[in-house]
Amino acid sequence: MSAYLNAVGSAVPGHDIHDAFIAWARSRIEPRTQRVFDRMASRSGIAHRWSVLPPTADGGSPVDDAGFYAAEPHPGTAARMTLYAEHAPDLAIRAIAALRTKVAVEGITHLVVASCTGFVAPGIDQIIARRLGLSSSVERLLIGFMGCYAAVVALRSARHIVRSEPKARVLVVTVELSTLHLQPANEIEPLLAMLQFGDGAAAALVTADATGLELGTPFAAALADTEALIRWDVTDAGFAMHLSGEVPARIATALADTEFRAIVSDGRPPETIDGWAVHAGGRSILDAVEHAMQLKPEALAASRQVLADNGNMSSATLMFVFERLLAGPPIAHGVALAFGPGLAAEGFGFRSAP
Repeated sequence: MSAYLNAVGSAVPGHDIHDAFIAWARSRIEPRTQRVFDRMASRSGIAHRWSVLPPTADGGSPVDDAGFYAAEPHPGTAARMTLYAEHAPDLAIRAIAALRTKVAVEGITHLVVASCTGFVAPGIDQIIARRLGLSSSVERLLIGFMGCYAAVVALRSARHIVRSEPKARVLVVTVELSTLHLQPANEIEPLLAMLQFGDGAAAALVTADATGLELGTPFAAALADTEALIRWDVTDAGFAMHLSGEVPARIATALADTEFRAIVSDGRPPETIDGWAVHAGGRSILDAVEHAMQLKPEALAASRQVLADNGNMSSATLMFVFERLLAGPPIAHGVALAFGPGLAAEGFGFRSAP
């Protein structure tokens, strides 16, 4: 029994905060450091990042006067989670509405939700189920705090469900509000880490119907002695993201290992793979994968475009990449790959439905 990713819909908020963040970040560092920051920002490959935090009355950003982050200390975790409880379900519902334009979203038997940027109970899965009017018998799974590879875990779980229950219709939702966790940093590394992240949501339908992309065998591999390189710390002022500048180099080193390359390339020579769904965690990460796997520049075009248009939306990002691949030419041998806290790699093979 095979499971198929039939379609993906996506949504982002309407407030582009990327340029405002760059101006704010520059104001927090010394002039000589600003030059380095400017060079890194210009090379980020990101043009837009979207936030659920609305513009101020005069059109300002969250860091401007009267914005959510106007004064320090910034609002605490409780205030940020209040906004998460309000906006995360709304954005998820918008993504599901986008999915409905591509495929019928009726008869849902299972709901799998991945969200790593907020907590609320009853859970966001229950809120979404109520908003959709799903039957109370729908089985729910909430995947949290797994970061950028949570979409892999969500789709992998949907695949397991369909393979065990062929009539299952699994709605998969990823929703992340990373901009709720701005930190008042004054050092370049955390500012560059925050430069990557934006808000977004995606929804997908996974069934046994042979349309879209067939989900293949999953894989997972953790890199030794890397647990401090990517992490979230829950603080009294939101979730503090730690993204070390060592990450791209460690990924490149891992991909140079023959055994590790075989795992993440689904056992195939990289040149035989005609579809790459790589989590757009940042330009340097995509560059590391491209160079280590000796891929052609166009191989990661979908990932790079998602990064340019939206930044890194944590778990939602990979779903945006799949949305683009589903709209493209057929894929004979594809690989999905995401890196996240651990440092670990998660993914699976895929191909277009026959």
